[in-house]
Amino acid sequence: FGGPPAAIPPLRSFIHLHAGIDATGLPDKPSEDLPAQWAVVRDWDGPEGVESPRNVVLVSVPSFIDPGLAPEGKHVLHAYVPATEPYEEWAGMDRNSEEYKAKKEEAADFLWKAVEEYIPDARKRATDPRVVMVGTPLTHERFLRRTKGSYGPRIVAGEQSLPGHKTPCEGLLLCGDYTFPGIGVPATAASGAIVANTLLSIPQHWKMLDKLKLPIKA
Repeated sequence: FGGPPAAIPPLRSFIHLHAGIDATGLPDKPSEDLPAQWAVVRDWDGPEGVESPRNVVLVSVPSFIDPGLAPEGKHVLHAYVPATEPYEEWAGMDRNSEEYKAKKEEAADFLWKAVEEYIPDARKRATDPRVVMVGTPLTHERFLRRTKGSYGPRIVAGEQSLPGHKTPCEGLLLCGDYTFPGIGVPATAASGAIVANTLLSIPQHWKMLDKLKLPIKA
């Protein structure tokens, strides 16, 4: 209702690495030597800047912030490319084929190298294969039901905007990452909240809040 979907092109997809590693000898808290999150940029002047395929890798060790995310003496880490992986390079592959497995291993190797910028022996610390997982555009397409494994709409600031939630059809409202405020779990959840608030009147909001009976903080 803000134009055909083709008017807003999709972002590319991802490759992801999730792993649990042995934390023996690593610091207990993030520091300049080993931060909780870092970015590896291969070429600031690439053909598409930071959007060039595999030009940027983002890495985080969230168990630095919340130790409860990993058993004592362990860390969890996550590395990924920020919506810059071309789906076309994976399209049509059989997930059980040797070709796909080899390409997945190559993607994992690329991501591990970004992790090793700060944890040089990271792969040796990943001793349990059950907690090493690699995601590809086909993973996103299959498990997240994303067309071509896309992260969502690619909006150019100042040139495009996402549509709102109302439609010409009475009683039909839209939510999701192709509506305001956009991509990502918080934004997508917010779009659902906006629709819910649109459906209910202010007095109905008050009644719902009364039913919640949230505990009063001392």
